[in-house]
Amino acid sequence: MISYKDLGLVNTRELFAKAVKGGYAIPAFNFNNMEQMQAIIQACVECKSPVILQVSAGARKYANQTLLRYMAQGAVEYAKELGYAIPIVLHLDHGNSFELCKDCIDSGFSSVMIDGSHLPYEENVALTKKVVEYAHQHDVTVEGELGVLAGVEDDVKAEEHTYTRPEEVVDFVSRTGVDSLAISIGTSHGAYKFKPGTNPKIRLDILAEIEKQIPGFPIVLHGSSSVPQDLVAQINHFGGKLKDAIGIDEGQLREAAKSAVCKINIDSDGRLAMTAAVRKVLSEHPEEFDPRKYLGPARDELKKLYIHKCQVVLGSAGQA
Repeated sequence: MISYKDLGLVNTRELFAKAVKGGYAIPAFNFNNMEQMQAIIQACVECKSPVILQVSAGARKYANQTLLRYMAQGAVEYAKELGYAIPIVLHLDHGNSFELCKDCIDSGFSSVMIDGSHLPYEENVALTKKVVEYAHQHDVTVEGELGVLAGVEDDVKAEEHTYTRPEEVVDFVSRTGVDSLAISIGTSHGAYKFKPGTNPKIRLDILAEIEKQIPGFPIVLHGSSSVPQDLVAQINHFGGKLKDAIGIDEGQLREAAKSAVCKINIDSDGRLAMTAAVRKVLSEHPEEFDPRKYLGPARDELKKLYIHKCQVVLGSAGQA
């Protein structure tokens, strides 16, 4: 058993309480490799923003759970080296079983998500409660989910949205003991969120109703990449084929972040920024074969994107 506290990490409890009061959201950025982790920490140290380092089940398979844990521990020391010890959470994104959540808790994660949203309601309650009971023994915070987001992200796939029902949230939160709740109000996983020509809107009315039911309770938005069209255009210009990739308007996300939404997940935008930079370097310099020469610029573009997210979209800059 490895405690996240020994790695220098924090859980989300205090961070979320401050974010709800302060009208901002904490960035939850997914990472799979060193360059992504460096960009996240560089951006958040520069902005003085707290950050949630997210690891999906797919990332654990790709990068190895032990390496990811040491990278998170390294991120804490790296932030200090860069000059500011920002609060860092290591979070399991979309855990789908008690066993996976327990394994992450035992190996140093400070926060886990148990996603039982695909299950019948009572089964979701029972599974979430089981994870919460184990996690809280080790002071690890737990995120649950009600409602289903459409789209594709790693191992998470769904054809259609099921909006969160405001009338269920009080029962779910009180019976499970979760520390935060991911809801479905119109965001979507992946880069291909919406059809061209549509004007996707977050259902802020559902969010407002949920807030009335559980005032001040920490709310989480998944699938909140905006899919910047300049990045899509750059990828396609340099040989990519991202047809009809459309995301969530950043203004709507800023509105949501002013409410009880205190954690916003962003993954696809980071993938787009890195891919755009890599394609540009390899297209303009086809003779290049040193990974540092294309992963370095990719890291720089990712840092720029995340600074923008903290400052303009989430409002988390200066909140560390």
